[in-house]
Amino acid sequence: MKKMLPWLITILLAITLIVVAAFLLMDQIFPKDTNNANTAVQNVETKSLSADEIVELTAEITDIKTNLADPEYLVSIKLAFQLDSAKAKEEFEKIKEIKIKPLIIKMLADTKPNELNGASGKDQFSAKLVNIINKTLTEGKLTDVEFTDYILTTL
Repeated sequence: MKKMLPWLITILLAITLIVVAAFLLMDQIFPKDTNNANTAVQNVETKSLSADEIVELTAEITDIKTNLADPEYLVSIKLAFQLDSAKAKEEFEKIKEIKIKPLIIKMLADTKPNELNGASGKDQFSAKLVNIINKTLTEGKLTDVEFTDYILTTL
């Protein structure tokens, strides 16, 4: 038994070191998916605009009412979309009822009620909307989405 004791201690020490090394390297091997609003939005240039310019480049979609991923919850929202140019706004206005509104309803259908809680939840939803809608637009880019009205209720 006295001859085996150093071997047992060495083996236990080696196993302990391997486990500690595995925990330290876990973040590098399996990185966490950080999906916050800052990284989700594609490179969109923002410039300071006057109030008149903001009004000129902003389009609204009002009266969206739909169920969320949990069918017990109903959401009613109004959104304001700021675009980067007058041509982009003109294109957006033409397709907002036939392309943009269905995209929003589909996104809401996949969203759980707790994902829209708080400012960060709404920011993440807005960032996803910016990315999806920018793929639809051919002229100009969508730069910002804001909730102008938001009601979440149970049925």
